[in-house]
Amino acid sequence: MASLRKLPNSRYWIACFTASNGRQTQRSTKQTDRRKAQAMAEQFEKAAKLAGQKRLGEAQARRVLADIYETVSGEKLLSATARDYLTRWAESRKADTAPNTQAAYAQVVRDFIESLGKRADLDLSQISKADVSKYRNAVRERTSAATANKSLKYLRVAMGAAHKDGLTQDNPAALLDTLKRAAADRQQRRAFTLPELRRVYDAATDEWRSLIQFGLYTGQRLGDLARLTWQNVDTTRNELRFVTAKTGRQMIIPLAPPLIALIENMDAGDDPAAPLFPKAVADCAKVKSKSAAPLSKQFHALLVSVGLAKPWTTTGVGKHGARNLNDVSFHSLRHTATSLFKNAGVSHVVVQDIIGHDSEAVSRNYTHVDEDAKSKALAALPDIFAAAPPDAAQLTPRGAKKAGRG
Repeated sequence: MASLRKLPNSRYWIACFTASNGRQTQRSTKQTDRRKAQAMAEQFEKAAKLAGQKRLGEAQARRVLADIYETVSGEKLLSATARDYLTRWAESRKADTAPNTQAAYAQVVRDFIESLGKRADLDLSQISKADVSKYRNAVRERTSAATANKSLKYLRVAMGAAHKDGLTQDNPAALLDTLKRAAADRQQRRAFTLPELRRVYDAATDEWRSLIQFGLYTGQRLGDLARLTWQNVDTTRNELRFVTAKTGRQMIIPLAPPLIALIENMDAGDDPAAPLFPKAVADCAKVKSKSAAPLSKQFHALLVSVGLAKPWTTTGVGKHGARNLNDVSFHSLRHTATSLFKNAGVSHVVVQDIIGHDSEAVSRNYTHVDEDAKSKALAALPDIFAAAPPDAAQLTPRGAKKAGRG
């Protein structure tokens, strides 16, 4: 039976018990309370017997440690399997993140659990840097370095929460470096040339024509524009007011003259909560996350129809596939708007504020961009979609190919 002893110059009790090889063994309990020290000694001996019988598996070892911890601290040792904790964590993010972000967290958690296999049912504290590395590298093999790095970033947040909750000693995802992106992964979106933009506009439906104009004259993302309602439009001040889904930034954008004319011809109805683009809203509602993915696909199909993009091809299967990239998309309207502003001589700081990019110049110099400056900037933009459009050769955005694609 386990017993206790003390060294003459020590205040801690030493546990004396029989090890799995039959030898008498001593271990310090680091306890000054005899009752707690005796309980620890008995647990040491219990673990030694199980090890000698080759019955001390990982789960049993954790139970012994949990018993010792509870004996000493009076509290239960926190524990959870990787599968249970990460699944609950992803679900809990619905309360404090945008739907698209929560859906991305949930997808990464599902993929990581799949990558873990049987290890997903181990205690979360057993998940290692090697487990995370295996998952990150698998994502890289089937997609791209950028996607692998984004997945790693989301996993760092999840494992960081576990560390903060006291379930792990460290964050194994934070111990892993991001991957360097190969040249093939660095394809950048470019601006549309104006002849290209006119071709897209002429082939579009009425609602898509309106979305294209909003994209060009505000420089905003497709998802943010698709979610606009009439209460976001201030026709008295001729301003667009909304909060971006990606960054949570409050945007106040003066309406360019072409947009004012467009809005005057749109059917506002009597409901201020009605969407500006009802079909776009309905299409987004068809997916669980209500993301703009269906609209991105529609715009890509429009680009394909006018010869500005190739049909998507995918390597791999389902969510494990990687699509080929095109150099133009709806996001290219942000680049086009930026180029048109620069061609009109608009200040870089004003452009940054309108488009919504974080500006180091604004932060460093505490520059305040007033609404009048933005209004003047937007008034300087040409009416690209007028019945008699300006000379395309004079208005080709900087950085875009002047010949276009036909």
